[in-house]
Amino acid sequence: MSELVYDVAIVGYGPAGQVAAGLLGQKGLRVHVCERLQDVYQIPRAIALDHEIMRVFQQLGVAEAVQPYCEPFTNSEYFGVDGQLIRRMTMVAPPYPQGYTPSMVFTQPAVERVLRARVAELPNVTVELGATLQGIEQDANGVSLAIDTANGERKAVRARYAIACDGGSSTVRTQLDMPLEDLDFDEPWLVVDVLVNDQGLAKLPPVSVQYCEPERPCTLVIGPKNHRRWEISLKPGEDPGAVATDAETWKLLSRWLTPADGTLWRQASYRFHALVAAQWRKGRVFLAGDAAHMQPPFLGQGMCQGIRDAANLSWKLAAVLQGEVGGTAAEALLDSYGTERKAHVRELTSRIKGVGAVICERDPAKARARDAQLLADCAGVVRDTPRQDILPRLEHGLLSGRESAARGGLFPQPWLQQGGKRSRMDEVAGHGWRLVLSADAAADAEVGAWSGLARVSLQALAETEGVAADWFQRHACVAALVRPDNYVYGVAATAQDTTALLEEAAIALGVTAACEA
Repeated sequence: MSELVYDVAIVGYGPAGQVAAGLLGQKGLRVHVCERLQDVYQIPRAIALDHEIMRVFQQLGVAEAVQPYCEPFTNSEYFGVDGQLIRRMTMVAPPYPQGYTPSMVFTQPAVERVLRARVAELPNVTVELGATLQGIEQDANGVSLAIDTANGERKAVRARYAIACDGGSSTVRTQLDMPLEDLDFDEPWLVVDVLVNDQGLAKLPPVSVQYCEPERPCTLVIGPKNHRRWEISLKPGEDPGAVATDAETWKLLSRWLTPADGTLWRQASYRFHALVAAQWRKGRVFLAGDAAHMQPPFLGQGMCQGIRDAANLSWKLAAVLQGEVGGTAAEALLDSYGTERKAHVRELTSRIKGVGAVICERDPAKARARDAQLLADCAGVVRDTPRQDILPRLEHGLLSGRESAARGGLFPQPWLQQGGKRSRMDEVAGHGWRLVLSADAAADAEVGAWSGLARVSLQALAETEGVAADWFQRHACVAALVRPDNYVYGVAATAQDTTALLEEAAIALGVTAACEA
């Protein structure tokens, strides 16, 4: 077998693999991707994404290209046993903190094609489709993959590191004996996608709906254009294969539509799971996406989680591979990937299960008690609950030792005025480490720096909507140190505190150019 040498090998080319390939490729790294399918999976599986993911797409240079396939997520209204409204989930109000609509629905195959087209522009990324991983081994210096190519040849790929983005039944995870932890959720559901005609659309609600009914809990999601999705729970004893036939699926949809009202795009039975990998790194191999976790779909976070994995890991791998971080700091940085993402996934999954518990209560008496409690909690007036409020921050990992409410959360992306042009912050400051100084901090303050650290002064660059100003005021600070994945390393209340914050980060990263006050 011939052997080729790369910086990173990626197994699996779904959304997580595509984003990882793009982010690593943009850094100039040599990347190899293998994927057993010959083309994008033609049926939509994910249907929701959020503004954090759009900010990653912006970094990849595809945000504008994916917009035609996205629409704002409608409100989600929850109806109880007797058909009364018991909860409403919405978006945060504008101005939007990340520079994009906070919650969106999208058409997955079209968005994946945009991502793949971007990766295809990178000459240092090799993508082999129709290629199946047969074996993976590693040693102290790298990872070796045995791959069967589309033409039936066996080849070896050698890389310094590897990322498994090969789905819930991950070959890499299985071969390396990296077990999943069960987070105690296992239910059978039927997922149905329908392209609804005008006659059918007139019959349907104008918002997404959670039917919290003990007889058969179900969800209706308004997708882009005329795409509507139903997630319908199955009763004990129902045959998952039988309900996925056209005839039985239309029977389940008869509450809303008839076959004259649209075309079935996809119907499939699934067991919704809550699982997370016990370890996310084994030597030089990392798990990401569905290979590392699976969660129930109640907030539409499955694909978002995989892209968060890719964004978190990619900048850390690039920093190590390009010598920006070395020695023990390099190993600590790579270890922080699993520390951060596993805890985030576990916490978000717990919150998603809480949402699911509201939807899925099967006992009529308990469901009525649930309805009464939710209405009592809001004094009978259902209030808007932004979906973004449910997302947790990072609690452990590469974060400042100084605790604050801002640490580990996403830093906003304000619109800035520069030279008569209105631009999002990342277009001005780039996507590396950024020190953002509030308008209250002197533009010429001597607070130190290190090589590659971008400095953004909101006194020099006026923002147009006050998003960052509100953030700084809320967190009572004048500076924020923002990581390449847009999470806040830490904040400082004064210029002196800012210098100490930079010195702390420089030590954690093993940065060779120390901060100079």
